[in-house]
Amino acid sequence: MAVKEILISAEGKARLEKELEELKTVKRQEIADKIETARSFGDLSENSEYDEAKNEQAQVEGRIAELEEQLKHVRILDESELTNEIVHVGSKVKVQKEGDKKAMEYRLVGPLEADPLNGMISDDCPVGKALLGHHVGDKVEVETPGGTVIYKVMKISK
Repeated sequence: MAVKEILISAEGKARLEKELEELKTVKRQEIADKIETARSFGDLSENSEYDEAKNEQAQVEGRIAELEEQLKHVRILDESELTNEIVHVGSKVKVQKEGDKKAMEYRLVGPLEADPLNGMISDDCPVGKALLGHHVGDKVEVETPGGTVIYKVMKISK
């Protein structure tokens, strides 16, 4: 199975790389120190501090592996390729839900940068996927768990 290329902004990639570096250097050492301290308490079979530190170590190593794998498949979004003609990853899109008076604004991002509470939606989510490739004035139907919602594309910007 081919691995899907993940589009990401330069800032998003830098954030992931910073998190990875922090986990590899600072967090790994903190956990190693916790494990060493817990070992000094004696019997490991009844040592909750040791178990906790080992669990934390497994979580951190899992996150490190996840970040390394993700970073292998990212492609930095070239801002110069972006246009205001069509919705694509990197676009800021102003949409109005049919029946609502107030418009909403989203930035379409790759899945690694998605933060819906801050208006950054993934191109993999139902709304993001539906908006891709549309122009200003288009009406877009989105299947949601609550039923079909229709959005009108009001504005596309960078």
